[in-house]
Amino acid sequence: MTEPEQEVTAEGITARYYETEAERVLAFERDGATAAVAQNSEGYAMLKVRPTADGDELERYYGFDMALDHAAELLGVAPATLPVPDAAADMGM
Repeated sequence: MTEPEQEVTAEGITARYYETEAERVLAFERDGATAAVAQNSEGYAMLKVRPTADGDELERYYGFDMALDHAAELLGVAPATLPVPDAAADMGM
């Protein structure tokens, strides 16, 4: 079952979750800075952190928390400030 696109904004950060044929993507934007966390569409592979949703992979992580830490670093914010849409809450291994 494909999740519908979800978008949430908190503390000036917009998070958009969506699915493509190949991936689940959680993309963040804050004041023009971007970061993204992606996982294969089956939801069992490592998470890829990218500077943009379609950018080159910077690092891979097993855990969602570690991927969010890296995404927050790219945006210059604390990880706890990143809003996460409900549909993305189960990303990671």
